[in-house]
Amino acid sequence: MNPLLSSWNGPFSSAPFSKIKNSHFLPAIKEAIVQAKKEIETIKENKETSFENTVVALDRSGHQLDLISSVFFNLHSAESNDELQDLAQEISPLLTQYGNDIILDQDLFTKVKLVYDNEDRSSLTEAEKMLLKKTYKSFVRNGALLNETDKIKLREIDQELSKIKLEFGNHVLEETQRFEKHIVDETLLKGLPPNAIEAAKMEAEQREKEGWVFTLDFPSYQAVLKYADDRNFRKEMHLAFNSKAFKGDKLDNKAIVLKIAKLRNQRAKLLGYQTHAHFVLEERMAKTPAKVTSFLNQLYEKAFPIAKKEMEELLAFAQLQGFRDELQSFDTAYYAEKLKQSLFNIDDEALKPYFSLDKVIEGAFGSAQLLYGIKFIERFDIDKYHSDVKTFEVLDANGDHLAVFYADFFPRKGKRAGAWMTSFQDQYEVNGKDHRPHISIVCNFNKPTKDLPSLLTFNEVTTLFHEFGHALHGILSKTPFKSISGTSVYWDFVELPSQIMENWCFEKESLDRFARHYKSGELIPDELIAGIKASSNFMEATATMRQISFGLLDMAWHGDENIDHINDGVLLEDKAMESTRLLTKIEGTNTSCQFSHIFSGGYSAGYYSYKWSEVLDADAFEYFKEKGIFDQDVAKAFRKLLSSGGSIDPEILYREFRGRDASVDALLKRAGIS
Repeated sequence: MNPLLSSWNGPFSSAPFSKIKNSHFLPAIKEAIVQAKKEIETIKENKETSFENTVVALDRSGHQLDLISSVFFNLHSAESNDELQDLAQEISPLLTQYGNDIILDQDLFTKVKLVYDNEDRSSLTEAEKMLLKKTYKSFVRNGALLNETDKIKLREIDQELSKIKLEFGNHVLEETQRFEKHIVDETLLKGLPPNAIEAAKMEAEQREKEGWVFTLDFPSYQAVLKYADDRNFRKEMHLAFNSKAFKGDKLDNKAIVLKIAKLRNQRAKLLGYQTHAHFVLEERMAKTPAKVTSFLNQLYEKAFPIAKKEMEELLAFAQLQGFRDELQSFDTAYYAEKLKQSLFNIDDEALKPYFSLDKVIEGAFGSAQLLYGIKFIERFDIDKYHSDVKTFEVLDANGDHLAVFYADFFPRKGKRAGAWMTSFQDQYEVNGKDHRPHISIVCNFNKPTKDLPSLLTFNEVTTLFHEFGHALHGILSKTPFKSISGTSVYWDFVELPSQIMENWCFEKESLDRFARHYKSGELIPDELIAGIKASSNFMEATATMRQISFGLLDMAWHGDENIDHINDGVLLEDKAMESTRLLTKIEGTNTSCQFSHIFSGGYSAGYYSYKWSEVLDADAFEYFKEKGIFDQDVAKAFRKLLSSGGSIDPEILYREFRGRDASVDALLKRAGIS
């Protein structure tokens, strides 16, 4: 019996991970597609056409397929192997074809359009109005109004994109995993903190090698760039990290990124849009590429002069340390860390003992309890896909079940780099029953060693709170329909719940609740908190320029209607990023070929969203600070924003929370670039 097609009898109908084999996925997906198509046929054959039996029924269709697909693609990201990657190449086109079969089904669209054109909006709730609008537009934006010839073209483009995006991601993952820096010369370790050295020693032992092994997993890579005294060691790691999928071999992505951009542009034009960016931004708060570019340029004008000054000050400081060369990208983190220590008497290694992973998790959970009254109870009877994963039940203030929460924190073979939030099951309501979500966050922190618990850098602390903020968006969801629940919101709004949570990491009232020395239990000293606060916008203009450069690169790939005539993606990138460059570009490095956010993730024409959402989060947290960072009235208002998902226009949601539109002033003030 295929466990994916059987009833999931675990606690809260959680996924039966331990019973699932790779061989189960393809037949389960195929069978679930057959069943989902039967559900669609039932909708089409219904002689009556109403909002309930057409639009709502469509939202509820394909539930089993959604569950199985979520398990597969989450494992493909967090627990992948060659077999899963090969399966993805088969499964993705099947799902794309299934999606196209629905979205290009003229009879089905006719019924949806009939409801859209004739339904009495005054009888619908706001969530129902949003579902109707979203459902209709999803058909139109995916070719429902095209002629048959163009529909076929659209299907071909979508299937090709589904394959090639997977190929892009697989190349980046394989490049990350195949690199190792094996060291037997102990002098190269000078400057590195003990925990980084011990982690490298453990990595070598796992690979049955003497000495130490450093990898491109971010904790390992970052430790070298920030602390290794040996400049050539830093340079080698930097080049390896920034040349992924850019070496002219079988894993090279240069041709792939061009092809993805061109296919997206062709698809947009087929649908009547000027560019892919115009297509994407129609469903964003920003609305148009011109507004995105204007927004990025507004930040650029403020940040660039200050970023140049920051680099001049960094070079002057490095020269005081005896540096006599041109400052390069592999020097900045190293000297910035030393400068931060000298200015604020603070460094990540001094902070790390106060941020053991278990305590930081407690801090995140505790913040959620103080703000929203919810509790996280660890469960040991919920099946999981790897022994590293922790599982929790989330309870509301009255003790009722709210969600299942998975937490996966450590790097391993087959797990892609970075940090993200995802879901295995979404929240929705049917027949008066509220189906609660199963939410997961995935990170890549240092594993505990023989002598040390997992100790986080302060940046990793904010990363955990960031992803936990996304998780809260899913956990607190309370909407009637799957397609507008949780994080199913505009992508330039989705980062607000995550980015606002980072703010609690800088406040003494919050830090005092969880930042304790892992050995002594001593509370984090006030002077370290003061240092955290004082250094919160250290080199912020430089960091802002980095985000702006990525946003402009994204728009260069997706906002140019003539992209079909461009055959040199390297030149495109150089032109897009030239005005934001603070240091000389290092030959052999490239951003686009490993820019997973926009080429295999969901951020194409949307990378600006991070800065856009920062405006919202700075403005929103300013409100919390005015009233108190755990103020119950403000928290109640923000919970309504979180629980509403995509059922209400985000501009309206934010205005209801704040009493006005967001202002950029709070962000500029916080960043020190006002």
